Amino acid sequence: MKIIDEVLLNSVSAQANASPRLRKNYNFHQSLDDKCHRFLNAVEPGTVVPIHRHPTKDESFVILRGKVRVTTHNDDGSIIEDVVLSQESGNYGVDIPKNVWHKLEAIEQNSYIFECKEGQFVPHEEGGILNLDK
Repeated sequence: MKIIDEVLLNSVSAQANASPRLRKNYNFHQSLDDKCHRFLNAVEPGTVVPIHRHPTKDESFVILRGKVRVTTHNDDGSIIEDVVLSQESGNYGVDIPKNVWHKLEAIEQNSYIFECKEGQFVPHEEGGILNLDK
């Protein structure tokens, strides 16, 4: 059993802060080939998670600590929905259907989401990241 506690969260947050990407995953799945990917995602303000989609995979986020903004988008990048996940707001998570453009933004330091989506890991294929510079 793996316990999600302050020691684990603080350790992975420190790694996120030290990373040029300002985020760090802590995987519970054993392999990128596993059928279900479950992981903690430590995100810091300034991390860049571009507008993207997963053409064949639903994705769920549940806030564990801090504040994270999640937006969904039209093909032109305009925002459809905008929610801040936090304990204070009472918005604890979102489930994003496959093929929906979305973006994450950390609002507070040491923010954490639990993320779950179908495996196998596939790098973003052509059309998986929204290019607004066309």
